[in-house]
Amino acid sequence: MTRPVRTISRWVLTLFMVAAGVNHFVNPAPYLGMMPDALPAHLALVDLSGVAEILGGLGLILPATRRLAAWGLIALFVAVFPANLNMALNHLPLGTTNVPAWALWARLPLQLVLIAWAYGFTRRDAA
Repeated sequence: MTRPVRTISRWVLTLFMVAAGVNHFVNPAPYLGMMPDALPAHLALVDLSGVAEILGGLGLILPATRRLAAWGLIALFVAVFPANLNMALNHLPLGTTNVPAWALWARLPLQLVLIAWAYGFTRRDAA
């Protein structure tokens, strides 16, 4: 990947993560609705994942924090997978929006895309 494309890709991921994280606080209902019943403190976990998304996204900006932020985002994508799986298995709505079953299942491999995207920033930048 060329440096300009890599930079644009990083900024897109940064903006995507920060926006998603802020949305946890602006509109928590969809996130609360997908939480597996077995997990405790749903609102606290939604808030925690929102903070993690914001910090992970912002961490991609600076070279000094980029690699750690990328690894943190990978861990976050793995950690939220059970909520996405719960949505698909139980055909849960996204907040008040009913989502077709195929779309709920299609979201699962998207986690791999996000992991791969973040993984691209775990390596040191070439000098």
